[in-house]
Amino acid sequence: MRVNGRPAKAATSVTPGDEVRARVGTTTRVVEVVRVIQKRVGAPDAVTCYIDRTPKPPPEALAPVAVRDRGTGRPTKRDRRVLDKFRTGRG
Repeated sequence: MRVNGRPAKAATSVTPGDEVRARVGTTTRVVEVVRVIQKRVGAPDAVTCYIDRTPKPPPEALAPVAVRDRGTGRPTKRDRRVLDKFRTGRG
């Protein structure tokens, strides 16, 4: 997590106008703080406190989804190895 390009901890204070970058899974979310709240609020209220500036992923970055036929049961050990190679891109 970074605030204005500097590493940040959980207790780091933010002010309106600050840019916050956080790694979520394989993507990096970029948000700009609009206003600071002092207590916990629900998600609909929290959304009004920031502007999401996360760049959209390129279309080729979206991985194809592996589909199994309905009713074929659990994958065998060989099938699972093939799926793992497919997911990690080592195949």
